[in-house]
Amino acid sequence: MQTVTDLFIEHFSFWPHLSTQEKELINAYSHIVHYKKGTQVHQGPLDCIGVLLVKRGQLRVYTMSEDGREVTLYRLFPDDVGILSASCALDAVTFDVYIDAAEDTEVLLTDSVAFRKLAKDNIYVRCYGYEMASNRLSEMLWKMQQVLFLSADRRLAIFLLEESAKRNSREIHMTHEEIARFMGTAREVVSRLVKYFSQEGWVKTSRGCISLTNYDALKDLAG
Repeated sequence: MQTVTDLFIEHFSFWPHLSTQEKELINAYSHIVHYKKGTQVHQGPLDCIGVLLVKRGQLRVYTMSEDGREVTLYRLFPDDVGILSASCALDAVTFDVYIDAAEDTEVLLTDSVAFRKLAKDNIYVRCYGYEMASNRLSEMLWKMQQVLFLSADRRLAIFLLEESAKRNSREIHMTHEEIARFMGTAREVVSRLVKYFSQEGWVKTSRGCISLTNYDALKDLAG
């Protein structure tokens, strides 16, 4: 069974550059946390819980409009690190995000107070934090470009292909409501497009499942 130190060694490139005292600090302020599916893990501007290393499950990172519409920015899977939940520890990062558990999830949580001290005192930790934040912000920019500039049918095709690749399966077990939340659109839009894709022979639907039956056609649509 992996220890906390094993996880740091495996996933955090700054670990070899920490002093003994710094290693003791990060160990003391890190612990395993379990979240049930649907739990709000991070509450946007009201929160700064720390760095999340996903061990099991899935987290959904999203932003919210003034009228309450959610747009999924990206998701965190096992071995992914969530840095924006510790944005208060990085002075130049001010983008607030919300995080929910998309599945029953287990994470290693490093408290933001400890990470802030490490980032302040150790250049390797600081560079790691900003590099991770930069990568996530790049993903978020791509998602916002999709929402603003791509048609809904193309976005759905991209989503289905990406989900298929992530799960290594042509069967996607999600409701239309869940897909709409990930895409940042209305359930009715997803239902209408899935019906259209089905009529074209690109997908086959059953209760809670969409099977990709014409991969090439979806790739052509996705561009």
